[in-house]
Amino acid sequence: MRFLLALSTAAAVVAATSSHSTSTSRPHKRADIDDCLADAGVPVDELDSDDWELDASPFNDRLPYTPAAIAAPTSVEHIQAAVSCAAKLGIKVSPKSGGHSYASFGLGGEDGHLVVQLDRMDNVTLDAETNIATVQPGARLGHVATLLNDQGKRGFSHGTCPGVGVGGHSIHGGFGFSSHTHGLAVDWIAGATVVLANGTAVKTSATENPDLFWAIRGAGSSFGIVSEFQFNTFAVPDNVTSFEINLPWKNATNITAGWSAIQDYLLAGDMDPLLNMRVLGNGYQTQIQGLYHGNKTACNETIQPLVKLVNGTLTKPVEYDWMGGISHYGYSQEVDLTRPYKQSETFYSKSLVTSALPAEVLQKVADYWVNEARNVTRSWYIIIDFYGGPTSAVTKVAAEDTSYAYRDPENSLFLYELYDRSFGDYPEDGFTFLDGWVDAFTSGLEESQWGMYVNYADPTMDREQAQQVYYRQSLPKLRDIKKAVDPDEVFYYPQAVEPAKPADPEK
Repeated sequence: MRFLLALSTAAAVVAATSSHSTSTSRPHKRADIDDCLADAGVPVDELDSDDWELDASPFNDRLPYTPAAIAAPTSVEHIQAAVSCAAKLGIKVSPKSGGHSYASFGLGGEDGHLVVQLDRMDNVTLDAETNIATVQPGARLGHVATLLNDQGKRGFSHGTCPGVGVGGHSIHGGFGFSSHTHGLAVDWIAGATVVLANGTAVKTSATENPDLFWAIRGAGSSFGIVSEFQFNTFAVPDNVTSFEINLPWKNATNITAGWSAIQDYLLAGDMDPLLNMRVLGNGYQTQIQGLYHGNKTACNETIQPLVKLVNGTLTKPVEYDWMGGISHYGYSQEVDLTRPYKQSETFYSKSLVTSALPAEVLQKVADYWVNEARNVTRSWYIIIDFYGGPTSAVTKVAAEDTSYAYRDPENSLFLYELYDRSFGDYPEDGFTFLDGWVDAFTSGLEESQWGMYVNYADPTMDREQAQQVYYRQSLPKLRDIKKAVDPDEVFYYPQAVEPAKPADPEK
């Protein structure tokens, strides 16, 4: 690892000024960080200002935290200075792009962090010759999609929510209604400028600091702050077609039959590469939702075999241009979202990535769906993304190419989001609902057959468990790189990658 050796000296600089403890274990006066940021010329949110109220607000109202300070950079130099101040004072640093962390990790996941609020840095520029997009980390996905389309009818694969920031989304995966066709957002990162724990800014790519480039493509928030991305892009299709297939999943027998048929369909490679689909289930309906990268006529021909296979009913096929498709699954006519922006809910969420489910596991999952989930009166849903299989661009990327862990076409067949929203305080006994459903999946699977997705972070897991289920085979190398670039954990949150421990000299 050439990069690890190159940064050993830089890491030592941080070690001289930084504490191994988290922010909450070593109190600091707010004045110290405020004075340092002011002396360095870093813009900040003033305490109790409208900007502070906006930027300190969590996406998940269940998990509010109070920062030590909020930096509001508009340049890479501001980011560097902010990180240097925090490292000098032993304050942990939390980059925050769009602020959609389910666990409030953009606010630190605990009180007392320096939050680096990035959404004032949202420029998007397409190079007309190379078709490489230079994107600042605070740009929201709808803004990125709009400007790339306007500048050259280009795009890259990413998620559906237009208010999500490109920074955290892309460096931890980034799945959406282009992923079966074009892969994850992380797969389109061609290069990035990263501010490290010692305040330096370094270029990364496949040929420049490749170890760090590998690490940020899957676990980026543990290693630094990306101040600028270069994304490869594709020519967007002239037309996309959205559709729904209503499923007769009224009882456990129908669920297991339909789910088994979908598994066989995916594993056989029958899903057209231009199709992108998921099952959405909630308290009153279950349906397949999809987006075909092509016109309505071709879409109808392509999906008819699946409609018959699952005994479903095709409804609402609608043809759009590219941005119409973005708007449709963004559930908003306005997708070009910029600051000021605020969205919040009160919820608990969990994730899974699994292989095809064996019959006994599928039966337990279906029974839980019918007998437990449908008796919960809160606003819940389960999303089952058609993620892997031999035709998926996600699982065609080699496992070692990025630190993002889930690339096996068979053992990473489905990606799940389980979401339970409360209108009002979330009940103390509510957690057992989703915990029990996830247990129904995992209790009958081997470790190699399941994991979890860090973009749907679950803060109820302890740090070791979270690292294992998010990063799996990538974790040892990630820990080595963390030790080299940030041994004192300037970039820390409760589930961040831990530095590798020193080798035992007696071994």
